[in-house]
Formats: sequence, structure tokens, C-alpha cells
Amino acid sequence: MKPVIIEVALNGACKKVRNPNVPVSPDEIVADALRCMEAGAQSVHNHIEDQRLTGAAAADRYLEAWRPIHAANPDVLLCPTITIGETIEERQSHVEELAKSGLMKFGPLDPGSVNLTGSGGLQNGIPTGSIVYSHGYPDCAFILEQLERHRLAANISIFDASFLRAALAFQEAGRLRHGNLVKLYFGGDYSIADGTPNPLTFGFRPTRKALEAYLEMLEGSGLCWIVNVYGGDVVKSGLARMALELGGHVRVGLEDYAGDRTPSNLELVEEVVELAQQVGRPIASCREAAEMMSITAAAPA
Repeated sequence: MKPVIIEVALNGACKKVRNPNVPVSPDEIVADALRCMEAGAQSVHNHIEDQRLTGAAAADRYLEAWRPIHAANPDVLLCPTITIGETIEERQSHVEELAKSGLMKFGPLDPGSVNLTGSGGLQNGIPTGSIVYSHGYPDCAFILEQLERHRLAANISIFDASFLRAALAFQEAGRLRHGNLVKLYFGGDYSIADGTPNPLTFGFRPTRKALEAYLEMLEGSGLCWIVNVYGGDVVKSGLARMALELGGHVRVGLEDYAGDRTPSNLELVEEVVELAQQVGRPIASCREAAEMMSITAAAPA
């Protein structure tokens, strides 16, 4: 049976006021990442406290946690998020610096635009408080060139079908030459920010038919795919089991999780490991995960 890849997304918009288990400082991120890696996670994704930091300042803050994580296992797959900035050059400037460190094997690619919001707080029937998360094709071209120049694999977020169609076009054009991980985001029923009921208005709901629709699009592409539920529970929803039974992989973590409990990242990873055992699939090593993602080389030091 194909080994299972587990990506753990440690923090994101989740704050300690909602879940005291979320790691924020570099020391907390290191400790949490090492626990999750020991349990079976091969890929670690995290945010830094201040998303307004760019360039070397942001990279230095990432590296405070990444250096000890990488020292514990040089094969670990580390990936940052995209920062806040007026231009794509600003938003990706920390990736440029992190790539030079040699610790990063893949970088973020979000190939599309979406309204990030839930259906709560309606005014005249329209959701309020939405964030327009936008990457036009010129932005994607900049990111793809950056990934190519540093020989980085693409960690690709798929918020809806248009994102996946773009990723498939990039794949067909030979623009994902150094590896890939396609993250299929499904929309849950809770706000990530405060955990209150607030069904999301983007993406498919976590159902078998929705997953099958994505898999039909992915058929024959060779792209490595992983599922998660943003604003929900990927295991409780049944989506994780569906993905594992169909040969896919799972992303968990407090960046995505929302529900009626306050788990730790370690607990969420352990739940996927237990589910994989029930399905009869082993957990991949970091090197096996890299091979399945077709990662060809680490970024140059």
C-alpha cells in the first residue's frame, strides 16, 4: 500500500484565546513541530506572528524555528505562507531569502482568487468581513519563475476548481518541474478566527462527490494530492478516511481545525496516523514523501 503523507499546519489565524495549544513563538513552533514529526508528519507549514514582515526580516523569524527543526531531521519538508504586501514581489520576498538558506524544499503557490469568508454576519443577504485573496496570472508567473530559479517544489493551495485548472495548466506546460503537492481545501462550518459557527462560502463541502470531482480533474496528471477541511475537522467529517481509501494524503493542524474541542496539533496528527493504520496504509518517511511529491532537489545553500 502507498505510504501516507501528513502535512501539519501548526498555527495560521488560530489564536491562543481560542485554543491555548496553538504554537506562536519560535520555541513553541519548534517543540510542536518535533512532536508532530515524531508522530508521523513529514511536512510542516507555519506562520510567523507578524504577517506584515517581509523579506529578510520575515525569513529570519521563520529560520529561528526552522533551523532546530531541520537539525532534528534534515529531510523534513518545511513551507512558509505568503506574507502581506502591496505587490507580489513584497509578498514573496521572504521566500527568496528562505530559499537561500537551503532549508526549504518547496514554496507556496496559490494560483487564483477567492473571497475568504463565511456566511455568518449577513447584511442584506451578503456575507460581511470578507477578504479578497487574489493572485492573478502575472502573480503566478512571478512565483513559478521564483520556484524554478531556486529549484523548489510547489506547495499548491486549491480553494476551488478554478485553482486546480490553473495548476493543471502549469503542470501541462512543464512549470512544476521540481515537484508538487496539491492541497485540496474543503470548506467547513466554523470560523477559523473565533471558532463560532460560520459556514464558509468558498470551496466544496467535504463530501465524497466533491472529492471525486477533484479526482476526475486530477486523473492522469501525476500530481500528488492531499485533503484538508478549512474551518472544520478533516477526520470527523469522514474526508480523511475517504482520501486514504482512494490513495490520497491528509493535511491537519490548528491552522485549519475548528470545532467543538481544543485539540493539540499532536492529537490531530495522531488521529490521522490511527486512521491510516485502520485503512492499512503505512506512514511515509520524509524521504518517501519527497519522492512521492517528485521533489528533485533541495534549494541551494
